[in-house]
Amino acid sequence: MLPGTQDKLRDGTKFDCYIVGIAGGSGSGKTSVAERIITNLNVPSVVVLSMDSYYKVLTSEQKVEAFNSAFNFDHPDAFDFDILLENLKDLKEGLPQTTSLHGPNVVIFEGIFALYDRRITDLMDLKIFVDTDSDIRLVRRLKRDIDQRGRDINSILQQYLNFVKPAFDNFIQPTVKNADVIIPHGLENLVAIDLITKHIQCLCPTKTLKIGESM
Repeated sequence: MLPGTQDKLRDGTKFDCYIVGIAGGSGSGKTSVAERIITNLNVPSVVVLSMDSYYKVLTSEQKVEAFNSAFNFDHPDAFDFDILLENLKDLKEGLPQTTSLHGPNVVIFEGIFALYDRRITDLMDLKIFVDTDSDIRLVRRLKRDIDQRGRDINSILQQYLNFVKPAFDNFIQPTVKNADVIIPHGLENLVAIDLITKHIQCLCPTKTLKIGESM
């Protein structure tokens, strides 16, 4: 859960908040697109949520499977959508996470299943799908897992063929129909990303309230 969730103020204080969802397959460039949008935005406060923060706690048996690259981290059942929904609702409704924080102007939620759950997409003001060629996504995943996680190429490919590709085909790719905007080529498509940023700047609220301020 988000830090300070237990300390929410429920005194009716509200903040306007614009929620952007960014989905796409593993290695599609979702995080890079989110970072580009944040860099370009000129708003007082932006909160970024990652789907990776909402994995369910693994059981002992699942931890063994994960150690052996036999647990499916790319299936919807691996994530806690209920807690995610609660956090996004709090941000959307402007309930501050602590008494010292302002409500965010923009929330960017990125992850492979960002556009999967209807309850969550209904909260979004803008839904984006990053559409990147499967070969490029695989190469990026190989490089990341070898360089950053010290994994060997055989285990990476096994996981990709057993879990990552089927999950993309069965669960992630179909969510493209829920997107308002499709960005081909990910971060390479700077024109599309910059246009989206301008769109957000035009529509999102820019006023933030301190605790105790009146509307």
